[in-house]
Amino acid sequence: MIGGTGALGSGLAKRLARAGYPIVIGSRDPAKAKAAAAGFEQGSVRGAGQADAAGEASVVILAVPFASQAETLAAIAPGCAGKLVIDTTVPLVPPKVGTVQLPADGVAAARTRRALDPSARVVSAFHNVSAAKLQGDGEIECDVLVFGDDAEARATVIGLVEAAGLRGFHGGPLANSIAAEALTSVLITINRLYKVDGAGIRIVGKKTDGTAL
Repeated sequence: MIGGTGALGSGLAKRLARAGYPIVIGSRDPAKAKAAAAGFEQGSVRGAGQADAAGEASVVILAVPFASQAETLAAIAPGCAGKLVIDTTVPLVPPKVGTVQLPADGVAAARTRRALDPSARVVSAFHNVSAAKLQGDGEIECDVLVFGDDAEARATVIGLVEAAGLRGFHGGPLANSIAAEALTSVLITINRLYKVDGAGIRIVGKKTDGTAL
């Protein structure tokens, strides 16, 4: 969990640790990562520097702010070769985080794809779920859209989404990540204007056999 000392990363780490996954929290400050790991009450969790955490992991989850994305990718790139990399990056640019401000190339996840070895399987997810809600133990009324060019890798990530207690949906290729990345600013605006504690999205509808999604 690269960025595992932050709100989103630590929330995901807690839920996946409870589900039985061993977690390595990666931080620019290894001491901070170790201190964060010591605070976990369940599961096998330990802390390390970013590069070491990525090198030891079988699945790398990138959960850092947009402003830190490029620097972090440069640090962890050698350890990501040949691995599944889950990018949660949302291009929020303070102070106007309620305004969609996509990067020049349109998709933050595309920057991750370019920064890593071609052997890395990059999937993006967890853009629209409240970090604060991930920290809790209750059910989260929010679905997770999962994007990636490798359908098998997307399916693996959907399994991790479900292990974290949410529903995951295939959202198509990595380029489609632009939709969820932009939607986060819309949800932030809804939270502010309607006094909502962590608005999320739900996918609704019926399949051709009549069963509900």
